[in-house]
Amino acid sequence: MRMKAHRRKRKTRYLFRLDETRKTTAHGGQILVDALCRRFGLWEQLARTPGLDPRKRRRSGHDPEALAAQIVFGLASGAVTLSDMERLGDDPVLLEAVGLERAADASTLGEWLRAQTAASVEALGELNARFVRAVLEQARPGRVRHAGQLEVFFDDTQIEVHGQKIEGARVNYNGDLALSWQTLWCGPFLLDGILDGAGSVAAHQAALLEARAGTWKPGPAYFYADSGSSAGAELKGIRAAEFAQWSVSYNKWTDVPERLAEELPAAAWGEKTQVEDETREYAWIKHRPGELDEDQLFAVCRRKKPDELFFRYGFVACESRPARTPKAVMERHNLKGACEQRFSEVLSDLDLHHPPCLALIANQAFYALATLAYNVLTALKVLDLPDHAQTWRVRTLVRHLLTVPASVVAHANRRVLKISIPAGWLKWWRLFLARFVPRRKRGESIDESYRVETG
Repeated sequence: MRMKAHRRKRKTRYLFRLDETRKTTAHGGQILVDALCRRFGLWEQLARTPGLDPRKRRRSGHDPEALAAQIVFGLASGAVTLSDMERLGDDPVLLEAVGLERAADASTLGEWLRAQTAASVEALGELNARFVRAVLEQARPGRVRHAGQLEVFFDDTQIEVHGQKIEGARVNYNGDLALSWQTLWCGPFLLDGILDGAGSVAAHQAALLEARAGTWKPGPAYFYADSGSSAGAELKGIRAAEFAQWSVSYNKWTDVPERLAEELPAAAWGEKTQVEDETREYAWIKHRPGELDEDQLFAVCRRKKPDELFFRYGFVACESRPARTPKAVMERHNLKGACEQRFSEVLSDLDLHHPPCLALIANQAFYALATLAYNVLTALKVLDLPDHAQTWRVRTLVRHLLTVPASVVAHANRRVLKISIPAGWLKWWRLFLARFVPRRKRGESIDESYRVETG
């Protein structure tokens, strides 16, 4: 019998030599982010967004699109705090590659964020919504739709904060001091969000649905929400949005629905389904929650294991005239978990669990730009990456596509950024750059264009 080789952890055989260089960056892939933003005219739109520039003297200091770009590039390269974004200034090759003349320090970024207004934050939200609509029009349907439908999802997350000086924070239902971030998703994109100290977890649902309805209309769309949106007022707003199909978890006020389900005759329940050791049956019931003028239709599932005496019930509110069975409603609603994972992705991968500022308006502006950064990275994946990369999270995209070394080489009267491409990705990079990155033409200045070569 052949013995396996013994593998151990050894000391390295290398000697280390450190060279300080201003000709190399570890974030060469940020040119992809810049190219996508240029492709959709985001920098020009930021420059024209009203209210973003609080300066009295426009010929000094940083332009608002430059400050916004620094935050976007910072988030896309793993930065967490404003201080991290200030450190982009220590990487002159990165700044030159993406067209930033100079990085602002943390205090300048914070001062700019604090100078924003409710109107400018709303304008950022509108810019983001326009960008999402443009990407959805260009994306392959199979990458942004499910069963031919755009999936719209509303949810609230509590962002815990520390210290009484965080403006807008309040004690939430868990007894923690937190800000409420209520978001509306459309396909894989974070369509809009409102960060404040809302007391209800669905306080902004109706406003977001009304403001962004043009993103999924006309066309088939499916709306999901959890039990926080199951009160009568929220159900009324969902009905008014006229989704083709929708479903909302209903597990807060179940006394009456359970009694109605128990009173159903045996014939009302569909065929029994066996899931592992659990028996499940499905049926319809009608119940009128408070603040509704008419009965609401519910899909109900009752389940029981062999060692249980009583049924356990689950309820999902849905459209009034469904062209599907109650079992199909419940099974489709279970896909809401995939939407919730996207929320986890934006919070964890961009590390948005910690608001960077004390002022509420500054945090609202920061989260609006973080929303744009997330959607830019998602658009890069949806529009341009191959099929096998469609399951990548944002952190995977940043680590394996954007964090690649690049160095500046001077040739005669031009400067070339040479990027070290991971094995297997060289062809993709060549095609992307040939299609979306402009080349410097004869007589054109460096400021008007730039050239990138691979080798």
